[in-house]
Amino acid sequence: MSVAQKIESGATGRSGASVQALKTKAETALVEAFTAAEASLPGGAWLRALRKDAIGAFTGRGLPHRRVEEWKYTDVRAFMREAFPQTPGVVPDAKTASALIEAALPGADLSGTHALFFDGTAVSEAGISAVSEIESAFLARIIDHPPAWLQEEVAEVSGHVNEATQALNTALFTDGAVLDIAEGREIEAPIALIFASGRDAAGSVATRNVIRVAKNAKVTIVEVHPAPDAPRQVNTLTQLIVGDGAEVVHVKLVASREGSIHLGRTVARLGAEANYRPFQMVLGDGVVRNDLAVTFRGEHTTFDLGSALLGNAGAHHDITMVVDHAVPNCTSRELVKTVLRDRARAVFQGKVIVRPDAQKTDGKQMAQALMLSPDTEFNSKPELEIYADDVVCGHGSTSAEIDPELVFYLQSRGIPLAEAQAMLVESFVGEAIDKAEPEAVQDALRALARGWLQSQA
Repeated sequence: MSVAQKIESGATGRSGASVQALKTKAETALVEAFTAAEASLPGGAWLRALRKDAIGAFTGRGLPHRRVEEWKYTDVRAFMREAFPQTPGVVPDAKTASALIEAALPGADLSGTHALFFDGTAVSEAGISAVSEIESAFLARIIDHPPAWLQEEVAEVSGHVNEATQALNTALFTDGAVLDIAEGREIEAPIALIFASGRDAAGSVATRNVIRVAKNAKVTIVEVHPAPDAPRQVNTLTQLIVGDGAEVVHVKLVASREGSIHLGRTVARLGAEANYRPFQMVLGDGVVRNDLAVTFRGEHTTFDLGSALLGNAGAHHDITMVVDHAVPNCTSRELVKTVLRDRARAVFQGKVIVRPDAQKTDGKQMAQALMLSPDTEFNSKPELEIYADDVVCGHGSTSAEIDPELVFYLQSRGIPLAEAQAMLVESFVGEAIDKAEPEAVQDALRALARGWLQSQA
């Protein structure tokens, strides 16, 4: 009996929940892919049990669709008509690997301290052993016999199977990066995590990153997902543990291609007096969904997000977050800038939860979209869920076209129309890019945005 037949017969998963019949070809193929790959996936008995629980939950829920509130604007079931096969673990030669690192973020040197992955398989790393306390930068090499903290963290996040894409990641991830930054370490150079892909047939990739930053440490993580040459379905999850007094900058760049789907998720837990400053940029014409789940676990902590979404053709870019103020005296800021043209579509969903004991919370979010074509669409859903009374919280959302008076002003000073429009758009999105760190990375991101604008002009 095939997996699909077992599902249709009403088999019961390990979690005890009744398994429903899968509704689409892609969902069936994903479960079949787990069955085929299960024996070769990394991890000991504890992880194998978590994987089985996760695939059982996924078979009951299927891919997210528009009837699921958190996914009403991003119908993955509709986007993923078929599931691509898992990519083979091919490792490129040294010359190719060097070229992949150099091309990951043009203008920023990421070769110093980095870990390179190719279609979900570890390729090379440099400098990480000097900054991380763990024996390997690659999860697959240590997950069979992990240190206690790593097993505990992976198990805690993997045990939450209510979110379908997270459950699917738990079931299928093959590798990813592991970083353990010691107490008091201040690492000046950015640590680059580069997830490149091949040029062959369409394929799927699932990766898991686990990053622990101890008390009073400072680190910058630059996570890059270059545009694939062949269509890719990517499911990536990053677990981030930020200790008391730690400072973490987390830059994520996703370059998308038509026919590809990128489902990214970050689960961050923040200690007391910590500072977490993520920046996310998405550009291109594919489907990208970036989720953030941020929980304050200690007082006097700051979360400050900047995001720039640049979509063209039939792109669909979605940034969705839940910021949980579980303790008092914390600050959260979110600024999302979106530029759309052609038939591109973007989504912003931002929920800020203020728990009953989280007095003196300061939370603000702003989402702004610039529509360069009449067929673009921007869906914004900011939310405040407040159970405390001594708080300062607010949100805003705007969408507009380029101001013709500003364009006329620039043209009246001899600036051509296309260049005038590009200058205004660059100024608009630059407010978010200003949040990226360090300066060399910010300059490289700004150049990428400028190049995208020029190509669209």
